[in-house]
Amino acid sequence: MPTEIAPRDRLIVALDLPGVAEAEAMIARLGEAVTFYKIGMELTYAGGLGLAGRLAAEGKHVFMDLKLHDIPTTVERATRQIARLGARFLTVHGFSQSMTAALAGAAGSSLELLAVTVMTSYDDDDLAAAGYAMGVKELVARRAVQAREIGIHGLILSPEETQLVRPLVGPDMQLVTPGIRPAGSDVGDQKRIMTPRLAIAGGADRLVVGRPVTGAADPAAAAESIVADIAGAVPLVDKTNRA
Repeated sequence: MPTEIAPRDRLIVALDLPGVAEAEAMIARLGEAVTFYKIGMELTYAGGLGLAGRLAAEGKHVFMDLKLHDIPTTVERATRQIARLGARFLTVHGFSQSMTAALAGAAGSSLELLAVTVMTSYDDDDLAAAGYAMGVKELVARRAVQAREIGIHGLILSPEETQLVRPLVGPDMQLVTPGIRPAGSDVGDQKRIMTPRLAIAGGADRLVVGRPVTGAADPAAAAESIVADIAGAVPLVDKTNRA
């Protein structure tokens, strides 16, 4: 796990908001408390591509969470368009064809690709209902190894799977975890969750947090609290991973 990442840069705030105006208002409220933002499908379809470009131009890090999965030519061309925005991260589903095509689209750019292993709203029963013959941990491990072999930069996975996956992918692959809920927060639609401190101590490199920050009475204070939690956990990383 790269311990040189600043604690503030480990927090990615999800702008899961209905429009650009709401997102810009939230960004203004957060100010310097947040350096990294995630723009997902909802905001993208509401005009978020322009916002992504503006944030990147202002020196913020941008994570485009679009979970690309289509025929290879479409994935490659879509990835090339996102790379032109100046985004830092882009998600692609962890299927071999899609990952390979996305890498071709990102070639020559600074865009880093994150493969989605298994959505954090899924559990073993959900995979069985979808026709998979394996459970969450087995499928996560399989897709992690495939992503490493293809050359993907990082993975999206539940914080429950970071210690399982790290030995499979080595120290340089970034592990980015949604499903983060500070103690006492509403779980929402997530099924595989963890607190920020435990997630970082368990080997996650960056944490994606949405409603616990954007839904707080004081979003900047909520973000600062999570950054402090992360900072307190970083010294525990090596100890936890040797256990």
